[in-house]
Amino acid sequence: MGVVSEKPLPYGRQLIDEADIDAVVSTLRGDWLTQGPKVAAFEDRLAELTGSKHAVAVANGTAALHLACLAAGVGPGDTGVTSTITFVASANCIRYAGGRPLLCDVDPETALLDLASLRARVAALAARGTPPKVIVPVDMTGAVPDLRAVREIADSVGALVIEDAAHALGATYGGGRYRAGGGAHAQMATLSFHPVKHITTGEGGAVLTNDDALHRELLDRRTHGITKDPSRLRRNDGPWYHEQQSLGFNYRISDLQCALGLSQLEKLPRFVERRRELAALYDRELGRLSEHVSPLRVPEGCSSAYHLYVVRIRAAEGLPLSATAERRLSVYTKLREANIHPQVHYIPVHTQPDFVDHGLGEGDFPGAERYYAGALSLPLFPAMTDDDVLRVVEALAAAVR
Repeated sequence: MGVVSEKPLPYGRQLIDEADIDAVVSTLRGDWLTQGPKVAAFEDRLAELTGSKHAVAVANGTAALHLACLAAGVGPGDTGVTSTITFVASANCIRYAGGRPLLCDVDPETALLDLASLRARVAALAARGTPPKVIVPVDMTGAVPDLRAVREIADSVGALVIEDAAHALGATYGGGRYRAGGGAHAQMATLSFHPVKHITTGEGGAVLTNDDALHRELLDRRTHGITKDPSRLRRNDGPWYHEQQSLGFNYRISDLQCALGLSQLEKLPRFVERRRELAALYDRELGRLSEHVSPLRVPEGCSSAYHLYVVRIRAAEGLPLSATAERRLSVYTKLREANIHPQVHYIPVHTQPDFVDHGLGEGDFPGAERYYAGALSLPLFPAMTDDDVLRVVEALAAAVR
């Protein structure tokens, strides 16, 4: 094969401009590098844009999930439920808090939580007298599952809902009535600001909530479980005095990161709109490949924020899933040879060796198996041009022939 001269196209990447650089440099020249005013300003703006009452910015998205589980009271002997198609952190956060995560299947056409699987899992746990403490629905690829139904299931057994909204900043559901992370149907929601997400702080995350008590718990747990609030101290030796009242962590985020985040948030509407434009172009151009490739379906009433653009590679009718997986590998390899770098999101959690070894992979997941066999994430990020999309589609057309 000849030398590939076209630029590499990753599945996702950040978009940083001079305003972002200036914001960080300005903070570097100021008095605060961490635990300063930019953190609170970033949290206020994030809460405003998502429609939540409170935002607690933290070191990364995994830290956000962990703190949410701790604030929800998850501990040894508790269980939590999440999807098997997700990044492992959505399940690991329950383990970090001492609980036991159990998994549910997904709809292979959307990669979102299958409600029948969730109901069955929750009912089985309740029948054993061990209802879940938390349910963690995942906003996969930028689309939001039926959170109203998830909340009804959770309320029936007294569980809290923690929306993993890392893929969905800027998304809406319920025909536009509700914003991802806004707290209409979840007591808490978590975000990630990794460079491939909608905005970036380098590394970073946040927990959103409308509950004042949960907000206070999250703030304490973010900083070693320490409080300086005079009204809460058991004694007070002076203005310097503080108390560790619970076991917390150093999950703080810096002013430098939040300065970048504030600048990025101002561009969020433009970033999300561009992702939607690119996704619409993919949808249109991939129509001629429908025999071989099908984009994930976005649920009715949901306006996806398109963190990812996932297609499912199809094999000939009647062939086993192994044939689909083989074809997906072939397509992946051919795209890489064309300097296009797709990805697979995600390997089912129930197949991960650590989950299998600890008895956490139990259950039947036919939807997840069908989804995973053919799933492929194509390049999608705001700096892409329309011509980049056409290039990916042409390479994909050649790869599936």
